[in-house]
Amino acid sequence: MLKHRGFPGRLPGSDFQFTVRRANPKGATPLIPRERYRDRKSVDRRADAAFVRALWENFGDQPFERGNLDAGRLNWLFGREVLPAEDPFDPASYDALLVLDVEAARASFPDAFSDGEGW
Repeated sequence: MLKHRGFPGRLPGSDFQFTVRRANPKGATPLIPRERYRDRKSVDRRADAAFVRALWENFGDQPFERGNLDAGRLNWLFGREVLPAEDPFDPASYDALLVLDVEAARASFPDAFSDGEGW
């Protein structure tokens, strides 16, 4: 499992994690799209935006390996802002390649692309 050095481990001031420390011995948690409902808490939406910002700052629009990125956090974005970058795609692999759909991410999380330092 690739560890993304320099990637934030969690949303500051919260328990929302962005990375995992070690690989699961039973295998990687499969990536599945999760529905984001309008009534989600603001801190959940802020965590999603901060994660998108971290993806943008670390990888831009280039493909990246899933590695130690948290499946729970990726699942909120998977299929919309984060897309498979390879075919065939193995959703249960730490080596799977993903890519940030910048257009969709900007539409969903415009604050994640602003120059403000609020994270």
